[in-house]
Amino acid sequence: MPKPIEKSLLLLVDFITINLAFFGLVHLRSSFDLFVEQGFGAQFQISLVIYFMWFLLFLFMGMYQSWYTQSRFDELLTVAKTVGLGVLIIFFVTFEPDSDLSQPPTVGRMMILSYAVLMLLLVGSGRLILHTIQRKLLAAGIGQRNTVILGWNKKSFKLAEKLEKYPALGYKLIGYVSIDPSPAKNKSKDDKLLGTLTEIYQVVHKYNIEQILISTGAINQKKILNVIAQIEGLPVQIKIEPDLYGTIMGLAKTQQIYGFPLIEIQPQLLKPWERKTKRFIDLAFSATVLILMLPLLILVGIAIKITSPGPVFYKQKRVGKNGRIFTIYKFRTMVKNAEKLTGPVWAGEKDPRITAVGRLLRKTRLDEFPQLINVMTGNMSLVGPRPERPYFVDRLKRQYPFYTRRLKVQPGITGWAQVKGKYDTTIENVKEKLDYDLYYIENMSLRMDIRILLFTIAVMLRFKGQ
Repeated sequence: MPKPIEKSLLLLVDFITINLAFFGLVHLRSSFDLFVEQGFGAQFQISLVIYFMWFLLFLFMGMYQSWYTQSRFDELLTVAKTVGLGVLIIFFVTFEPDSDLSQPPTVGRMMILSYAVLMLLLVGSGRLILHTIQRKLLAAGIGQRNTVILGWNKKSFKLAEKLEKYPALGYKLIGYVSIDPSPAKNKSKDDKLLGTLTEIYQVVHKYNIEQILISTGAINQKKILNVIAQIEGLPVQIKIEPDLYGTIMGLAKTQQIYGFPLIEIQPQLLKPWERKTKRFIDLAFSATVLILMLPLLILVGIAIKITSPGPVFYKQKRVGKNGRIFTIYKFRTMVKNAEKLTGPVWAGEKDPRITAVGRLLRKTRLDEFPQLINVMTGNMSLVGPRPERPYFVDRLKRQYPFYTRRLKVQPGITGWAQVKGKYDTTIENVKEKLDYDLYYIENMSLRMDIRILLFTIAVMLRFKGQ
């Protein structure tokens, strides 16, 4: 089933079931002679407002994302959690301040619990029925996603047999891609060999591949990591067989249906509501700080202009999320054209190119404040791995295959590596910071972001910046 039709049907089912739950509540209230708006028109208008509230909440909780490989039990749990949160919101929004808390709840207030049950039963049932139909269609070969197995060995052939056994998983096997540049002959399966690892990009685009399942067989850990590094930039979902989990432990998420497990490489790092909240915090914080600190930032600009010839701001190309190049803004802390003779180099702790005002700005981290503009435009976040220059990214990718994992998240003004690691002066410092960045990516959460922001404020107040 095409994604637009899948999403449209899901929206329609939710619209019908949410409104059925509302009118079920209206009927219950009428049965107990409780107040209800008279006339279907007025009731329908109220139901639309309530539906819009539920729609936003469902969207916020990620209930309109692809459900492939999600069990129906997990679906029901998500519905239950979301309905519980929504009913709690309704309970507090409709709470009357002058209510006597010493008295038991009225029948009208208790009706909210009945509404929660109606929502859970109707929305849960509607979604279960729809997804059961979708799963039946998948089992019949309708709506499956084009898939290749990366591997050319007995294990990959067994994996293919499992995919054929469980068509409702949604994998349509197109063929195999060999990791070995000279794959062995196999008369029964040679027609399914689409190419080798070096041709993976052409295979993905030629056959419109959406899923890559890795079944490498008996190869060493370093080679597995190199294989993953080579394909992780492709616009596909990547999953790996469970027996290789130890190789990538902490960077994966197990998915299992019908007792058939696969592990997703680079799963969604933040829940939808966390992503939206993180972006809201970015925008709110950046706008507030830029407005409140505008007089100080103007004074900093004047000080830079008076004490050193050259522009106030330093602009530089950096590599952002998914390798996108953008221009970063900072207050200039070095002499004009500092890299004209040296080329791209990291600044040293006592770098002679740093001006007197620049040294103070670096100590207090005030030189980073113009990057709030980058946050406002969506190129950066408050917290994340620091964006690096294309020259160094190309160099570091060759030395550290997993360096590209940093490019899977929005870069930040500050990060775990900045509050824990040393300043970048050598390639060894960068390696240490890469470990911190990967730790952050594996453990991303709003709580960790707040912790990093508090650490950063402490560094600024103690003049510990470099």
